[in-house]
Order: sequence, then C-alpha cells, then structure tokens
Amino acid sequence: MPDAHDTLFRTLADPTRRAIFERLCRQGEQTVGALTAQSGVSQPAVSKHLGVLKQAGLVLDRHAGRQTHYSAQPGALAPLTDWTVQMTGFWESRFDHLEDLLKRMDQ
Repeated sequence: MPDAHDTLFRTLADPTRRAIFERLCRQGEQTVGALTAQSGVSQPAVSKHLGVLKQAGLVLDRHAGRQTHYSAQPGALAPLTDWTVQMTGFWESRFDHLEDLLKRMDQ
C-alpha cells in the first residue's frame, strides 16, 4: 500500500493536476466543463486528472443532474504539511550544527 506522502507527492507532481487543484482551492467548486475551459487541455484529460485527485483524497465530487461538481479538500494536504514541518526541523538542526562547526574552525 503506497504511503500517503508518496501518493500526494506523485499526484501533485503533475503541473496540470496541481493547477486544477489550486484553481479549485482558490475559486471553489467547479464543474468539469468550467475546469476544462480554463485548463487548455481536453475534457477527457481534465476528467482523468480529477479522477487521480479524487483517488488521492484531494477533491470531492458532487453530482447534480448531468453535471459533476468538484471541490478541493485542502485538509488532505495535512500529511505533506506534517512532513514539511519535520523536514524543516531536521534541516534547521543540521544548519545550526554546521554554523557551530564553522565558528569553531574560524577560532
């Protein structure tokens, strides 16, 4: 079973998918047609990207008649936020150690 981090990184690595997700975060719920009109790619391609985003838990869909509306789920980014915080702490510690070493070398 893939790690949540891997799934999210892989999903958001694609620039078109990332742009669709960002658009949904900024502009709110949209139909496939509206997303297609703004994306510069075909409707089948947008639908495929939305399917990948949905599998990763980054979007939810809502059916209304013949249209499907998609909305972003920014809370699904929590594992990436947690990972970023951990990595920030790791690198800050490493840079502090490097700074101490350089100071000792200058003495």
